[in-house]
Amino acid sequence: MMFPIRDENPQFNTPLVTYALIVLNVIAWLLLQGSGVEPALSQSVCTFGLIPADLTGQVAVSSVTMCPIDGEPDWYTMPTSMFMHGSWMHLIGNMWFLWIFGNNVEDSMGSLRFALFYILSGIVASATQVIADTGSVIPMVGASGAIGGVMGAYIVLYPKVHVHMFFLFRTFAIPAIMMLGYWIVMQLVGGFTSIGAKGGGVAFWAHIGGFIAGMGLIFVFKNEQLLARHPYRGWNQNKHETTLWQTVPTKKGAWR
Repeated sequence: MMFPIRDENPQFNTPLVTYALIVLNVIAWLLLQGSGVEPALSQSVCTFGLIPADLTGQVAVSSVTMCPIDGEPDWYTMPTSMFMHGSWMHLIGNMWFLWIFGNNVEDSMGSLRFALFYILSGIVASATQVIADTGSVIPMVGASGAIGGVMGAYIVLYPKVHVHMFFLFRTFAIPAIMMLGYWIVMQLVGGFTSIGAKGGGVAFWAHIGGFIAGMGLIFVFKNEQLLARHPYRGWNQNKHETTLWQTVPTKKGAWR
């Protein structure tokens, strides 16, 4: 499996909101979701997860629901669902991507703007999933829609920054536009192939909606003075630590 382990993008300010979001997600998992133990997990998913049919009122008579739907839309679930997760791996994977890409996006706009940017991206992501599957009774949980917004902003701000990927016990560097471009293509493929599918799965359209929202919102939220400090912003040709596709040994000669 291939996944990112770090980028070569310098950090100038302490990413307070990125840290806070990670802490809040972990606290929600431990305290509200019982660390994934039942019945806390199911109760939290039903209470705080977003159910498209609950918001649209389009519940099919034949639908078998795991959560009660009372006919009153629970709009608060659009933001709360961003802090719920389905498993330890779901939580860790989302927080890892937020850790790698969130700090530099926050660095481009400041902490307060980033907090609003993150929430708006997550809400657009949730709305996209609702529009894509209005009658779904499957609760949607996870921070990946909002994090999709972070990655959408990152690809606009830092398309040539080298991201170190781990694959087959080797680390190699590729431009962010290749890594994140591949990610969004996979979401589009998953989204279109999931149309009409029944049952649970990955909320591909939330990922797509968040990513597109992030690409657009960054032009509103970025601070040019903060962004000007970054040597690899835009299509800047400044030299990176590594060359593309270079595997990177540690000082002791072992691979990292």
